[in-house]
Amino acid sequence: MSVQNLIIYKFNSLYRILEEIGSDLNFKIIFVDNENSLSDITKNLNNYLIISHKKYPTIASQFVLENIPINIFKLVEKINIEFLKIQFNTQSEVKVNNYKIDLNARKMIINNKKLNLTEKEINTIIYLSKSNKPVSINELQEKVWSYQSNIETHTVETHIYRLRKKILNTFDDNEFIVSKKNGYKIK
Repeated sequence: MSVQNLIIYKFNSLYRILEEIGSDLNFKIIFVDNENSLSDITKNLNNYLIISHKKYPTIASQFVLENIPINIFKLVEKINIEFLKIQFNTQSEVKVNNYKIDLNARKMIINNKKLNLTEKEINTIIYLSKSNKPVSINELQEKVWSYQSNIETHTVETHIYRLRKKILNTFDDNEFIVSKKNGYKIK
């Protein structure tokens, strides 16, 4: 797991308190007092939370500590919860070609166009995207639908047909999932 960076923005008193107990905390503490420094620091970090005493509209991943005084254990708990939210949101996005798949919202997104997907459609796209070779219908039946491969069904073909049609209608992309002689592949 990557280091959790807690950036204290224009909140010197909180920084001094957290710096004092920093060795007992599970995050690196950084103090920043201007927007340029904040921009420089955050562009090189992946896992960070900015804590401040008021809301700054231009800052993302921000936790505003308005109700003070606060018990230090409550504060650490709130910070850990905010880091968990960030981690959850980060893990919920998968990039497939130029598309972003939002696993939580079940959406496929590109250029502000959004397509609602079912869980099976998402699972199919994710499974196909992880394979370097075409995936057979039998493999999709087993791995995505949990069917035995010896059962005669056209479930996979029907779902792929409908999914391709949805993608074509929304994104005008007829080449996202391609049929090969030995299965399906994401181009």
